Amino acid sequence: MLNRRSFLSQSALVGASLGWPGLVAAAPATVIGVPVPVSGAFAANGKFAVMGAALAAEEASAALGQPFKTLDLDTEGKPATGIRKIQDAVSQSGAKLFAGGVLSSEALAMGKEATKDGAVFFTTAGADEITGKDCNKGTFRWSVSTYGAIEQTVRPLLARLPKAKRWYTITPQYVFGEGLLSAAKNVFKDKGVEHVGNSYHSLSETEFSGYITNAIAANPDVLLLLNFGSQSSAALRQAISFGLKSRMTIVVAWASGLEQFQALGADLCDGVYFGAQYWHTVDAPGNLALVKAVKAKYNMAPNYSLAGSYIMTKLLAEAAAKAKTSDGPAVAKALEGLRYQGLTGEEEIRAADHQVIKDYYLLKGKAKSAMGDANDFADIVSRGKSFLSPEAAGCKMG
Repeated sequence: MLNRRSFLSQSALVGASLGWPGLVAAAPATVIGVPVPVSGAFAANGKFAVMGAALAAEEASAALGQPFKTLDLDTEGKPATGIRKIQDAVSQSGAKLFAGGVLSSEALAMGKEATKDGAVFFTTAGADEITGKDCNKGTFRWSVSTYGAIEQTVRPLLARLPKAKRWYTITPQYVFGEGLLSAAKNVFKDKGVEHVGNSYHSLSETEFSGYITNAIAANPDVLLLLNFGSQSSAALRQAISFGLKSRMTIVVAWASGLEQFQALGADLCDGVYFGAQYWHTVDAPGNLALVKAVKAKYNMAPNYSLAGSYIMTKLLAEAAAKAKTSDGPAVAKALEGLRYQGLTGEEEIRAADHQVIKDYYLLKGKAKSAMGDANDFADIVSRGKSFLSPEAAGCKMG
């Protein structure tokens, strides 16, 4: 990788060859678009994503010796809006690099549009299709897919709770939720677990009492929440208010990170299991550096939305510097097969489908009295990597 010292020495040589020692023309900033919902139901996730991208661009500008800047694009969580924002950023700002897409539906649409426009799109959305049957040369994914999330939550939990043979699910009815549900059903079948019922809900749902009542009637050993962000928080709050924590184990398959724990509070999180793409206590050099930088800049600990956006923006900037261009195909080539020290330890971008190979975590919420500091909401129970092969996922990189 380039660093600031090597860049400055190269700059001095260029200046000398022009007869102006140490003087070079200021280069225009490379624009990295951040298409995320900063309004609507998932605005909190978008807010932190914007912060993470801004930090990464600032660090890259200093370390790589060339300017990077972010362009915030409010998708409102809507695929059509996301497509339009990508188109406008390419045509009006010359952006060819994008890090965003919180919801799978918008990420799938934006990835296709970015690729069509000769750009690169990096996302944290979870639908298997993103690096599966809808994979393409311009789309990359940092997060573990819905398949891997279930494999690293339901399977290790069944190992811990071998008598938990009856499971009930609550699922958002769109591509992300369907992916989690399908993966969960496969594990249930494989492990001899009875799926005693499922309740679907829309992306606009805020009231979950009816679904909770259905779950109580089914008398499960485990309630598995397959929704995300504010919806999983609302469902969890209502489930606990109905007394379900004392009647069954509750699992949130895909937590939205530290901000979700902070909003819920330790009393609600205590004893609940959470699947997580990222946790701020991971002992990896890349994460320790991020924790320090976020503390200095924002006076907080990094959460998943911030961390995911940070690492994607960092990778895009470094790939552009390596390729010496922000042209999409060249940046994509620089990313393919890359191994690096990431936020979860060593991570790799698989060339065949552009999926980052990384750990997924199972957390268990701890009691307030057991917290070591204000952000110590959970312990890591297990971690691991579970990925379909590109062929099994249906990726045919055309």
